[in-house]
Amino acid sequence: MCRGLSVEIGKVGGMSRRRFEHAMHRMRADEPQVREDAFDFLREHADAYVDDLIAEFAAERDDHDLRCRLLELIAEARSPAALDVFREQLEGTDEPLRFWAVRGLEMLDTRAAEQVLDAAREGGWIS
Repeated sequence: MCRGLSVEIGKVGGMSRRRFEHAMHRMRADEPQVREDAFDFLREHADAYVDDLIAEFAAERDDHDLRCRLLELIAEARSPAALDVFREQLEGTDEPLRFWAVRGLEMLDTRAAEQVLDAAREGGWIS
């Protein structure tokens, strides 16, 4: 378990909003190891926090690295709730975000995700 990020039992799905907010605060820390520990915690619990991760991704505009890491975490969640987020990033010009959108759609492995990937290939957004 990551230092300072133990799981609180008895909350919705065993997770708590407070733990998520703490992890997000640590994702913005100056110290690389602190950021990495927070990322590892969130990756381990991405499926439980997918809606919160999507909201953080939508709200974050200033820190490109954080946006990429959030999209990676959303991909790790493998949630159909992320389909529109991935679709939107495929249409953008940001290559790292497009990479994680493609990866997220591949990890979803659903018919709807395949349709989005097929449309992106036909539209020339990805190869």
